Amino acid sequence: MTNIQPRIMDNLTESQKRAVLHKDGPLLIIAGPGSGKTRVITHRIAALVQQGVSPHNICAVTFTNKAADEMRQRVFAMNVPRGVHVSTFHSLCVRILRKYNMAARISPSFSIFDTSEQKKCIKEAVKKAELELKSFPPAAMLETISRLKNNLEDVNTFEQRAGGDFFLKCVLKIYKNYQKILDKNNALDFDDLLFKTAFLLKNNPEIRKQLNDQYRYLMVDEYQDTNHAQYQIARGLSAEHGNICVTGDPDQSIYGWRGADIGNILAFERDWPTAVIIKLEENFRSLPEILKTADRLIVANKSRKAKELLPVHQGSAEISVDCLEDEQAEASFISGRISTLLNKGAMPNEIAIFYRVNSMSRAIEESLVINNIPYQIVRGVEFYNRKEIKDMLAYLRLIINPFDDQAFTRIVNTPARGIGDTTVSKLESFAAFNNMSIFQAAKNCDKMESLPQSTKLKLKVFIKMIEDFQTEKDGPAAIIMERVFKQSGMYEALKIETAEEDYSKAPPIDNVYELINSAKRFDEQHNAGLVDFIQHIALFSDTDAYDSRSGKVSLMTLHCAKGLEFDNVIIAGLEQGLLPHERSVENPQELEEERRLFFVGITRAKKNLCVTLCRYRTIHGQTMRTIRSQFLFEAGLEPKELEQKEVVEEKDALDYDNTDSQVRHEIGLKEGQLVSHIKFGTGRISKIHNLGADSVVEVQFRNGMIKQLMLKYANLTIVE
Repeated sequence: MTNIQPRIMDNLTESQKRAVLHKDGPLLIIAGPGSGKTRVITHRIAALVQQGVSPHNICAVTFTNKAADEMRQRVFAMNVPRGVHVSTFHSLCVRILRKYNMAARISPSFSIFDTSEQKKCIKEAVKKAELELKSFPPAAMLETISRLKNNLEDVNTFEQRAGGDFFLKCVLKIYKNYQKILDKNNALDFDDLLFKTAFLLKNNPEIRKQLNDQYRYLMVDEYQDTNHAQYQIARGLSAEHGNICVTGDPDQSIYGWRGADIGNILAFERDWPTAVIIKLEENFRSLPEILKTADRLIVANKSRKAKELLPVHQGSAEISVDCLEDEQAEASFISGRISTLLNKGAMPNEIAIFYRVNSMSRAIEESLVINNIPYQIVRGVEFYNRKEIKDMLAYLRLIINPFDDQAFTRIVNTPARGIGDTTVSKLESFAAFNNMSIFQAAKNCDKMESLPQSTKLKLKVFIKMIEDFQTEKDGPAAIIMERVFKQSGMYEALKIETAEEDYSKAPPIDNVYELINSAKRFDEQHNAGLVDFIQHIALFSDTDAYDSRSGKVSLMTLHCAKGLEFDNVIIAGLEQGLLPHERSVENPQELEEERRLFFVGITRAKKNLCVTLCRYRTIHGQTMRTIRSQFLFEAGLEPKELEQKEVVEEKDALDYDNTDSQVRHEIGLKEGQLVSHIKFGTGRISKIHNLGADSVVEVQFRNGMIKQLMLKYANLTIVE
């Protein structure tokens, strides 16, 4: 510690100091919400440099661009010399794959296909397999292939597992075709970045040693969210020296649906038997009652490491649970609550509304608009899905990677330059027959007798323009983007469109300029080129779109809320089927993840927490009676103004005239039991929602009806 500057250790708790001072060997930091783990990571980087470690030998990996940027800025603010590598997992993999592209058997100019481009590829893959899209939906097939790649199952491995199973053999055909299409486009999907890096490390001991020598100190943030491929990459990058430090919290593992394995962090001590374990339990964010609520909720989970959230700040938090009639009433209530907060002096950017699914934002948005409350929806990838943005990015991708057929077909006639679908179709056929890219086919258009001379001339002009752009691809991204925007004809086309149309939001031409401005900022911050900027955009996530300086109320899903914090948090829709989501209620592991999701939402709040639910909610066009979420009971949250007779059928069946005659049951029942109801007859219990005094049972009656009955009113008789 004598070599450590005192300011590096200033204002750290004892547990934080232990983590910062740890130098060699594996380290597991269990970091509860608001416990200052980013501070610990950045201070540890500074401490390592103070102890003689070269910045170039330190690598810190996290999950979002925003988190990486914040960490990078904090390291810089601590006067750490340049050289520390701080990035997302995917960005690190891109860097490794471009450096060792020969060993990875890919071109260094590869494109990274986003979700929409992957969907086009998978549709083509299904078609080439002579299968029906209805039977093999693109979204489901992409999810299946993603899971295979995350589990490091290549085509050959999966072929052995598929055996004679008809369905798996069909999936295998699609998988093979999909990979061939990606290869033809010199493209990788998001999962390939991890997949190919993991195999590169596994199959090339010399490269693995080089990277271990380069990154002698590896730090992985949010380790609870790593999937199998990321787990193997982290192992591979630290196998030679063992200087791996991971931070995370099993209670905040919320990405199981995209392959994250909570078992990775739970098994760290097994993987690294000499690991030092440090818990960061002090919470610098939330007031005590908010933390007590979160603690009461999360102890119901079994897959976790026990810890307690200890508040640093003292004071009284306002926590409320309000039950409304329907989603319109809920939205109106939320707007009213926000108006009250604003009138009391709260700033809009100190307020956030969380929900489980994106569709829940519509009613809330409408109410915010009516009440003139400024808001932002944190769903940033939508900006990059706008036509003019995708067009602009397609130009840039083709400049970098002429094998990118999807980019070529998108912009060869955008704006219109007399190269229609018939010409493109002929180019595609010629390219396929000659095993070349469509760009190469266009360069060889003189050999295509089916094309008229006038069309060939137009193709040559287009090709010449792209090749001219390619001479500047290594320069600053913003400069070439401005040139492309003007010389491609996009600027003039969008200028005319803007003059003719009345846009309620930003016109397309302004959106392109916003993209160029973001490239300018990227150039200034990173001193990088077009390739790096396109990579940055390709790996952009929803959370990266959050703007803390917007001066607006933030709306986002609970998944997007991870890593953020607000003075005032509103969580909408605490109902069975929404939170927890209906897909999770039959699976104990998925139910625990839903509970962790609510835990994450609660622990975003600093001072005030408001939870809402509805008696009725319209889902898929159907208005349905709801059941309050079991998580409310578990967290010790009692809804206000909730009618006692919550389920109408029981009131009708038992015909109670006053509350004195109501019967309150202890559960005393179990799933699968045969019971009798005075109105509906005999049925079997299919599900029990244990909510204490307000427990609900689902019963399938012999007439085919399935009823959700509040136990204290149902007066069920056990038949067997």
